[in-house]
Amino acid sequence: MKSAKANVSFAHLALHPTGRKVRDARARWPSGARRDSVASAFPFFARSIGALNELSIADFTTAADPFALFQLWLEEAAGTEINDPEAMTLATVDAHGLPDARMVLCKGADHRGLVFYTNVESAKGRELEGRPRAAALFHWKSLRRQARFRGPVAQVTSAESDAYFASRPRGSQIGAWASQQSRPLAARRDLEAAVETCERRFGNGDVPRPDYWRGYRLTPLEVEFWRDRPSRLHERVRFTRPAPESAWDKQLLYP
Repeated sequence: MKSAKANVSFAHLALHPTGRKVRDARARWPSGARRDSVASAFPFFARSIGALNELSIADFTTAADPFALFQLWLEEAAGTEINDPEAMTLATVDAHGLPDARMVLCKGADHRGLVFYTNVESAKGRELEGRPRAAALFHWKSLRRQARFRGPVAQVTSAESDAYFASRPRGSQIGAWASQQSRPLAARRDLEAAVETCERRFGNGDVPRPDYWRGYRLTPLEVEFWRDRPSRLHERVRFTRPAPESAWDKQLLYP
């Protein structure tokens, strides 16, 4: 496996021809109970599903480093997912203890954790300010795998936020200024008018990062990997540690 300290670069996560072939073939396969019954009747399906489940040559439950294993799985997902292999469900909790979840894009992953960006005045920004802890879930349907993360969340440095914002398409940069994320919108035309105002404001010049638009890093204290297996006898392994600087403990889990 690659070093756990190597950054995962999402700029190059694009489908390659092999990935498209695997994805196209999987689109014709049944799932769930029907998949199991069809696999019994037609060995081809069993062999195909088995090949997907063995994309990682080594038994993933023997891995010692969750970051290295996650990097491997993410790179494999880049070749099989139809789009956005870095998409993850991010769960937070509001002031009343009510859970909240939404899809976001993970824009960096290394031994320090997972990085995502947002408007700090949005619902998730306010929830993270009040309770700076979160959970993240990656689900790659093409691989029948999941990776789950839980831990504290903190803002990344201004330099990191500036660098990523500068790499975004200009339209997305303008959108960050125009959108009052998560707040009530009377009509779509109001948002479109705000976009036009920002376009006139910045003209052909560079679009700076709004101070309220920043990055966050989820530093996991718990990471779990899940792989689909027949008859719902899935494989699960969980890594835990009491603090970010501590060593990982590993435990297999019943499905």
